[in-house]
Amino acid sequence: MYFKEKGEDVKEQVKTIKKFGEEAIFDARSLGGWRFFVLGFQHLFAMFGATVLVPLLTGLPISSTLLFAGLGTLLFHLISKKKVPAFLGSSFAFLAGYMSIAPNKEPELLLYACFGVALAGLMYLILAFAFQAFGAKKVMQFFPPVVTGPIIIAIGLNLSKSAVENCSSNWALALTAIVVVIVCNIFGRGMVKIIPILLGVLVSYLLAAVLGFINFEPVKNAAWFGFPVQYNRTVFSLFTSGNLDPALLLSSCFTIIPISFATMMEHIGDISAISSTVGINYMKDPGLHRTLTGDGLATTLASLFGAPANTTYGENTGVLSLTKVYDPRVIRLAAVFAVFLSFCPKFSAVIEVMPSAVIGGISLVLYGMISAVGVRNVVETKVDFSKSRNIIVAAMILVLSIGINYSGAGALIFNVFGVQIAFSGLAT
Repeated sequence: MYFKEKGEDVKEQVKTIKKFGEEAIFDARSLGGWRFFVLGFQHLFAMFGATVLVPLLTGLPISSTLLFAGLGTLLFHLISKKKVPAFLGSSFAFLAGYMSIAPNKEPELLLYACFGVALAGLMYLILAFAFQAFGAKKVMQFFPPVVTGPIIIAIGLNLSKSAVENCSSNWALALTAIVVVIVCNIFGRGMVKIIPILLGVLVSYLLAAVLGFINFEPVKNAAWFGFPVQYNRTVFSLFTSGNLDPALLLSSCFTIIPISFATMMEHIGDISAISSTVGINYMKDPGLHRTLTGDGLATTLASLFGAPANTTYGENTGVLSLTKVYDPRVIRLAAVFAVFLSFCPKFSAVIEVMPSAVIGGISLVLYGMISAVGVRNVVETKVDFSKSRNIIVAAMILVLSIGINYSGAGALIFNVFGVQIAFSGLAT
């Protein structure tokens, strides 16, 4: 296998290192308090751009998005026995669903879409029950490395489009971020080597500010404190407003729930990628039944309060791969930061005015790392591509997932009894 069996308790992992960035770190507290703090911020910045982008595209509240990204991550860690170093951020997979129900970002229509996404999150529990009832070994026979490897590769490649589009707004800033990350990761020493993403963001952001590419007026006008949830933007208000449209509610369910089948496969691919990156079989311990449950419940919770669906974030897996700091406590610290900062609109404004090219440059590195992990998965498990069956399986996964995502519609759309059902390609 591409991951090593470490027994029942991950806490028995090596907790000290000789040199930062050269050996795996499973207990980041050994680095010291301020380094532990900075590592948490690095994960926060890694997920922030994409997490905020989803509400910007759909019209969902940004503050609620941050709040439930943090709470969803903490819930996931609680259910998964605090073992898996995964951060849950906004899912792009449901964009087609949101936009089909609320094409013009209408707040009242978005509530119907959120209801559909909440039910889609509950679908995870059904697959989780299958893993619990029949065992991961039997169920994972349907998800061998020849399946999960190409899925991981496709996740990174599908995301590359948004990264390049963001970079194209200012390639100078994007390349600055990329170069800083590469130089810090390859030639850096000590703490510099394990926070390349954060340094890449800071250097390129400061350069953009000095060159006058950032308008800080929204930051100036933003309040220091604000409650992140408004009742009239929650699903609960849909049933108390007296204006419920049952037909639209049913239509949103038929449209959005099928997307969960793609996101559940994406979840398995993400957990496989994290397992491959860290070297621990998280699909066995704590088990996919726990990680699926945590992911699904986090999505349902977020959707009920008007935030986007959650998903295990590839960007943070990329950070794990670059830094070799695998301590889940760092992820939980980032989640606490997200919750805390959701109450501060001024901080959200600071991030929102960040040039898209900076986000693109960082994303380009992280998305590439995801695909590289998928390639390593296939290589280390010695998938035999001399067998026609393996070639066909890998080819169909890559071609369909990437082809659907880059098609004009961005999804496979079927009409079932007059209701449009969209199956999107694999995304964050």
